[in-house]
Amino acid sequence: MPATLIVGAQWGDEGKGKVIDLLAGKADVVARFQGGSNAGHSVHVGAEQYVLHLVPSGILYPGTINVIGNGVVMDPVRLVDEIVHLEGRGLKVTGNLFVSDLAHVTLPYHKRLDEANELKRGADKIGTTHQGIGPTYADKYGRIGIKVGDLLDEPVFLAKVRRNLAEKNAFFREHYHIPEMTEAEIIDPLRGCLAKLAPLVTDSVRLLHDAMKAGKKILLEGAQGTLLDVDFGTYPFVTASHITAGGALSGTGLPPAVLTRQIGVVKAYTTRVGAGPLPTELPPEEGERLRIIGREYGATTGRPRRVGWFDALPVRRAAMLNGLTDLAITKLDVLDHLDEIPVCTAYRWKGKELAEFPNRTEVAQECEPVYRRLPGWKTVTSGARKMTDLPDNARRYLDTLAELAGVPMGIVSIGPKRDETIFLKEF
Repeated sequence: MPATLIVGAQWGDEGKGKVIDLLAGKADVVARFQGGSNAGHSVHVGAEQYVLHLVPSGILYPGTINVIGNGVVMDPVRLVDEIVHLEGRGLKVTGNLFVSDLAHVTLPYHKRLDEANELKRGADKIGTTHQGIGPTYADKYGRIGIKVGDLLDEPVFLAKVRRNLAEKNAFFREHYHIPEMTEAEIIDPLRGCLAKLAPLVTDSVRLLHDAMKAGKKILLEGAQGTLLDVDFGTYPFVTASHITAGGALSGTGLPPAVLTRQIGVVKAYTTRVGAGPLPTELPPEEGERLRIIGREYGATTGRPRRVGWFDALPVRRAAMLNGLTDLAITKLDVLDHLDEIPVCTAYRWKGKELAEFPNRTEVAQECEPVYRRLPGWKTVTSGARKMTDLPDNARRYLDTLAELAGVPMGIVSIGPKRDETIFLKEF
């Protein structure tokens, strides 16, 4: 059975949580393929809001199986806290959530390293969430990582922790000049987690392949956005994992032929959390107004997001990297009050006009946006349920974004609630 990928086509925070939620009710399996607890998906169901960090968004549907894939780095304490919170709100988790035994584990020394490294960078810091994501992936690729399956084999787990802690403590002592960590600081927080976690651990690759062979509908869920991919993003201001379609396959173990629909989620404008290029970033006062209207604060950290006008260049890059078949455009309603809306169609750099997003971050940081200015619609759009309900100028704006991206529209979101959505296609 073909699988559908939902991926961020900007710098993250595009509204993937809502789009995944909209489609998860029609899926049999929702699998998360990368990232860790640094990500947050906000989903509104009626008057309720759910903020999910590690648990896939399909958990809100009792008939949907959810998988944390091998490409995710999993903080056991954060995951169990999230499960307990969801169960406390009446959701069924056990039996509906499974964790790959191949996923790597984020431990307290990873968080300490993350924070220490950011402090040492000073003004050049990346802007991480201090959740230990980068150091966990570094251990994975340095071949000293600890996997979820290791947690269930105490002698193996303890031996690996002791080996790694000796190395980390040398770093803390000699490089960062901060206190060392004890074995108890690593082990003790896990003692209350393992009983809850153990029944969820499985061979996720076999689970997903069995679902595929049985003709089940699979939805692949990414965190962050394409321009934060460790290879294709604005390096070094990126996350530590592969966010693109290729990462969806390596992060789940599914074969390439399974992917037949790739939905790129984009905001009707642009935001970014943390440091790095954002060519269309607005001056503080203008950005603050859109930030307040759009509630642009990180779902995980609460940090204010940087805000800019829609930028076609990163979206075109995301379309190319992911083979996007459809666009899901979110937060159109945030622009309802504007008389005029600039859209970036190219960059100007050292007297040249660039039509593609530059690979070199140093170039992207020096680019000036070239704008096409479109008329606003000055009408509330949140009540629209089909395209003909939208003002003419709002439809023209959406058509322009799709044309500039080179990808047809499939979904338009005009509010955070499930029913505040226009579907242009069957999904």
